[in-house]
Amino acid sequence: MPTAGLTVNTTTSVPLDRGYLFAEDGIGRQIDAAKAIEWLKRDENPPAEFVWLHFHDVPSALEGWPPQLAEVPAALSEIVREGYRSTRIVPAHQHFIAVLNDVDYDMKRKRRLEVATLWVSADARCLLSVRTIPLRSIEQLRREVQSGHPFHSPMALLIHLLQQQAQVMFGIGRSAVQGANDAEDALFTGKLPKGSSLAAIHRDLVRLRRLLTPEPAALFRLVSRPPDWLREEDVQSLRECAEQFSLELRDTTAIEEHIRLLQEEIDSKVVEHTNRSVLILTSVTVIALPITLISGLFGMNIGGLPLSSNAHGFWVVLPLALLLTCLAGWLIARLTRD
Repeated sequence: MPTAGLTVNTTTSVPLDRGYLFAEDGIGRQIDAAKAIEWLKRDENPPAEFVWLHFHDVPSALEGWPPQLAEVPAALSEIVREGYRSTRIVPAHQHFIAVLNDVDYDMKRKRRLEVATLWVSADARCLLSVRTIPLRSIEQLRREVQSGHPFHSPMALLIHLLQQQAQVMFGIGRSAVQGANDAEDALFTGKLPKGSSLAAIHRDLVRLRRLLTPEPAALFRLVSRPPDWLREEDVQSLRECAEQFSLELRDTTAIEEHIRLLQEEIDSKVVEHTNRSVLILTSVTVIALPITLISGLFGMNIGGLPLSSNAHGFWVVLPLALLLTCLAGWLIARLTRD
C-alpha cells in the first residue's frame, strides 16, 4: 500500500469535515485527520474497530491520502467525477459504492427544489463519504453517533443513510397523496381544480422517484450474494431496506396512476365545460338570428322598403320577429334535448 509522502503535517490541508473511530461496542468518538491517518496506516487494528471519514471537498478527498490508505476503489472516483446523482448501491470488489441524495422539496412550490448528493465507499474497516453541499441526513447521523447510538460496522452507517432516504421518499409521497386527495374532494364538490398543479406534482414524483429510489432488484441481488466481510445483521438490515424501497416504489407508482386518472377526469370536465359554453354561445347566436336579419333588412336606407309608409308597420314586424325568435329557440331546445 503506497504511503510515501503522507505525514501528519499534511493534514492541515485535508478537507476532513469530520471523522469518527468506532470501538468494539459500536460507540464512535470523534478524531481528526492526523489520528485517522495513524489508524489507517497501522497494519493491525482491533478487528471490530472501523472509521467513518466524511469530506466536504471532492477533488481533495479523491486525490489526497484517503484513497491510498483506505484503498478506495476507482469506481468511486469515476462516479463522483461524472456527477452521477441517481441513488444506487453497487459492489466493487470488497467495497460497496453508493450514491445517496437529500431533497428539500416543497409541494406548494414556494421554494426551489434543492438536492444534495452524497457519494460513499464502504468496506470492512472504513466508510468514506464525500459531499459538495451540507446534507441533513449526515447531520442527523452525526448527532446520533455523538449521542452514543451504537453502530457496529461501516455498512450499518450506510444502511442507516439509506433508511433516512426512504423516509424522505415516504414523506414526499404522503404530501403528493394529500394534494391528490384535495383535488379529488374538489371534484366531488363540483369545483374544478387546476390540472396544471397535478401535472407538476406528477412530473416531480417521476423525477424524484428516479433520483431517490434505487433499483430494488439490484439491492436484492446484493443481498443474495453479499461479500464475506458483511455481518449477518447487516445483510438482514439491507434486505429490509430493499423491501422498504420496493414498497415505496409501488406506492409512488400507485400515486402517479391516481394523479394521472385525476388529470384525465379534470381534462374531461374542462372539455365538457368548453362544449357547454360553445353550445350556449351558438344557441344565443341562432336565437338572435331572425330578429338580427329582420332589423338588418328593414334598416337599409333604400327606397321601396315594405311598410315604410304604414303607421302600424312596426307593430306588424315585431310579432313576426318574436314568432321567428321563439321558433328558433324551440328548435335549439329540441335539438339539445335529443
